[in-house]
Amino acid sequence: AAITSGSAGNNSKGLRDHLDLAVAQDAANGATPLTIQVVIYNLPNRDCSALASNGELKVSENGLARYKTEYIDPIAAIMADSKYRNLRIVAIIEIDSLPNLVTNLNLPKCQEAKNSGAYEQGVAYALGKLYAIPNVYNYVDAGHHGWLGWDSNFGPSAVQFGTAAALATGGKATVHGFITNTANYSALTEPYFSVNGTVNGQQIRQSRWVDWNFYIDELSFAQAFRTRLIQEGFSSSIGMLIDTSRNGWGGPNRPTGPSTSTDLNTFVNNSKVDRRVHAGNWCNQSGAGLGERPRANPATGIDAYVWVKPPGESDGASEEIPNTEGKGFDRMCDPTYGGNDRNGNNPTGALGNAPLSGHWFSAQFRQLLANAYPPIS
Repeated sequence: AAITSGSAGNNSKGLRDHLDLAVAQDAANGATPLTIQVVIYNLPNRDCSALASNGELKVSENGLARYKTEYIDPIAAIMADSKYRNLRIVAIIEIDSLPNLVTNLNLPKCQEAKNSGAYEQGVAYALGKLYAIPNVYNYVDAGHHGWLGWDSNFGPSAVQFGTAAALATGGKATVHGFITNTANYSALTEPYFSVNGTVNGQQIRQSRWVDWNFYIDELSFAQAFRTRLIQEGFSSSIGMLIDTSRNGWGGPNRPTGPSTSTDLNTFVNNSKVDRRVHAGNWCNQSGAGLGERPRANPATGIDAYVWVKPPGESDGASEEIPNTEGKGFDRMCDPTYGGNDRNGNNPTGALGNAPLSGHWFSAQFRQLLANAYPPIS
């Protein structure tokens, strides 16, 4: 429904509307080409491990064929229009999808997505169709450090991404790069402690927060994962994007230096700038702030810091809200919920009174402004 303007029953702009506006901006932009980000997110059994943004297409209802003909084909046809040829169109490919095939196969919807080949074949089809358009650049979603940072997930995920991309017309060359932390809250860097450090003879990695992960922030994870992906056969020219739209964690609760505690967990909890209870918490996080402003080439191997998730756009409703958008109620968006095995059965840290996913959440936006880091001047 998002492809065509107004087709969702409201005044929303469609893909052509946004591209037309980008062309107008580009004309006023001088000699510097304009880049526009477009999220491609509608695989059958989309969001198979959660409920807040479950998709309209189902594997069991001919979803893969519909994804190709009713979703990717129309998008590709629009993007290929010659009047958009001077734009640089960045396609963010299927958020959260391929990582779910590595870590969440205990869930029936994810198992169905794996066994049917729908995720792999759908991603491959999207990559091939969009790569064929010279001014479209494909970046595949690669989870975040708090999801794939363990060795048991890190290497297998790179293999999974390689398997899916190899199915595309054009193979792994269709991938210009990968993006981490999409619509998530993981800190770009943790300045006050190291994953290799110790406290009172105990390794930082064995703290409850780190939980034996090999990474504690997105920048180190993205750089290391890029190296692993190249080993998997992706081009040495691939770059990484990091979504910094909501990972600033500024404001009065941001630490200003390392803790002096000799208790391991107290030290980590009081030193980390990521103020979440658990790195698996993903919905409308209380205390979050705008992160680094979008900019190109900010660090080695990183093509850009980007804002893919629009700040102020809800991750999901904090309570059941009947709707005609096919969006379910995920308890991870409920501030009273005690969690599940994917967040260590911890409180969700979610803001209350949240609307449906994708809807404007004014209270969240105001908090993001107040807690921005770097601060909003």
